[in-house]
Amino acid sequence: MEIYLILLAVALVGGLMMSRLTKLINLPAVTAYLVAGLLLGPYCIGALKLPGLGFNTLEQVEGLSVITQTALGFIAFTIGNEFRLSQLKSMGARAIIVGIFQAVIATVVVDAALIGLHLAAPHILSVPAAITLGAIASATAPAATLMVVRQYKAEGPLTRLLLLVVAIDDAVGLVLFSVSFGIANALENGSVNVMGVVVEPILEIILSLALGALIGLLLNIVEQFFHSRSKRMAISVAFVMLAVGLSCMEFRIGTVNCGFSLLLVCMMAGTIFCNICDTSEELMARVESWTVPLNILFFVISGAELDLKILANPMTLLVGVIYIIARSAGKYLGAYGSCKATHCSESITKHLGVTLLPQAGVALGMALTATSLQDGAIVRNVVLFGVLVYELIGPTLTKRSLLLAGEIKPENRTSARTLNTPKPPVNIQ
Repeated sequence: MEIYLILLAVALVGGLMMSRLTKLINLPAVTAYLVAGLLLGPYCIGALKLPGLGFNTLEQVEGLSVITQTALGFIAFTIGNEFRLSQLKSMGARAIIVGIFQAVIATVVVDAALIGLHLAAPHILSVPAAITLGAIASATAPAATLMVVRQYKAEGPLTRLLLLVVAIDDAVGLVLFSVSFGIANALENGSVNVMGVVVEPILEIILSLALGALIGLLLNIVEQFFHSRSKRMAISVAFVMLAVGLSCMEFRIGTVNCGFSLLLVCMMAGTIFCNICDTSEELMARVESWTVPLNILFFVISGAELDLKILANPMTLLVGVIYIIARSAGKYLGAYGSCKATHCSESITKHLGVTLLPQAGVALGMALTATSLQDGAIVRNVVLFGVLVYELIGPTLTKRSLLLAGEIKPENRTSARTLNTPKPPVNIQ
């Protein structure tokens, strides 16, 4: 117990100190936290095996998974705040179209590139592994995006559409992965599991949305019994933790495996709550301030989880570079094309695709499932390599795009301690 408490303290202090250094070169705090995690991880300082000074083993890092899962739940709950009816009326249809299209195009482009690699060099990558990686490419990390938006207090039509798209992306990615992984298994085993390909992913989405809606309704009822701001915030925190805990449960109904998506459950809870509670804006803001240390720990621990040994494998690097280039092109082209089709402004059309590059937890979870394939090890390593690259450069690219779009004030004109002056509502036409 004492070692874990010391580790958490070291992780917090290390992440914050690193953010002071990266501020000198204008990098987002998210990148600082990830770098701090890498340095404290089992392949750098942790390798010294000094108790309490860094994470000595990956098992130690994994022992703190409750922290990362809880932080992800609060991040998803906060994103649910973007799904207010006023927002959905103005850009809900666009967000759905862009969210689906950019994910599908990313999958198609990565599939084409990696299947092409298979045809050129069959011994490097199998077709099942290629199409599985294509589906994993659809996933976008909401955590890094939200942290950049929070840090620089970005505000505008691009920011609002971006937060809606990354929220929708989770459900789309889940369906794409389930279908692609089912096809991959069919190619390897010679049989198709319709239950696993079609029924289970749809059921997971429905169950997740239903559970999230129920939690959001209950939160609204219970918080009315309290009038103290601090107690109402405590109730909100308790219900998000409840949502995280319940979303980790799995059960069977006959031959059907049933489970929940943590992100969808917490986002739906946040969406329902913010639309039916009159004081939800204030409560959301208070919950956000409460979770600042938790979010720092999330990224430091995520950085410590990144396996640097994969950099020693040239085949992983080759497939990884192709994966990164193809996914980046797919995300950008998918966002660009769908924004054009839905008549978004030129600023959104040009910059949205770049902001969708960060990739982390959801992709790693998919990669863990894919280890059951014959080439499952290379799928996991390629995704780990992609996450390493995307998490280190993705926040910076997101910041740059929001800056170019005029939704972040240049840093020499503002301070992180001062809110940006709210802009009047802008039509994204």
